[in-house]
Amino acid sequence: MNRSQSLVAAAAAAAWVVVSPPALAQVGAPVTIVDANAATEQQLSAMPQLTPALVKEIVARRPFPSITELDALLGRTLSPEQRTSLYGRLFVHLNLNTATREQILLIPNAGPRMVREFQEYRPYKALAQFHREIGKYVDATELARLEQYVFVPIDLNAASDADIQTIPGVGARMLREFKEYRPYKALDQFRREIGKYVDVGEVARLERYVTIN
Repeated sequence: MNRSQSLVAAAAAAAWVVVSPPALAQVGAPVTIVDANAATEQQLSAMPQLTPALVKEIVARRPFPSITELDALLGRTLSPEQRTSLYGRLFVHLNLNTATREQILLIPNAGPRMVREFQEYRPYKALAQFHREIGKYVDATELARLEQYVFVPIDLNAASDADIQTIPGVGARMLREFKEYRPYKALDQFRREIGKYVDVGEVARLERYVTIN
């Protein structure tokens, strides 16, 4: 291959890299918050808005199906301002494709305009799509802050190791169990197989983040 042919081949390879598919669906990387369903009691107790009684009740009621249920619990004792402050440190991730207007507005400093932008680009196929579209309206720091509150369900049969491990609390062992039973035919199969290793509540928590395409 002469020099000219080599340059053409290199250009073609570079072009392939640019157009290759983005990462599959993911959970946003934490910046300031921890997942309310996976936070340790020590992490919860360190939050000034949470009394020992509230910490105990949160742990007993987990997993929360969505932020709505956590907000209803906390609303019995915390003011809206206290909850907004808390949600800068603690949250239940929002499914980008199903989150309601009211749920999105629970993200601190996410007003009506951001609700509109979140919902405009549905259905999201990957978190990379959210990053690209919302990045049109906010800077990189704000994008990272918003992204930590959301997820797009991960395809059980196609997700990479890295994507699966973005689910809070999923380490090397659970990654192995997720992959062992591929291909999944239905979510009932996921519940049955993963239920061999964790209790019903933990299966329900994990199930929020997955789908079968």
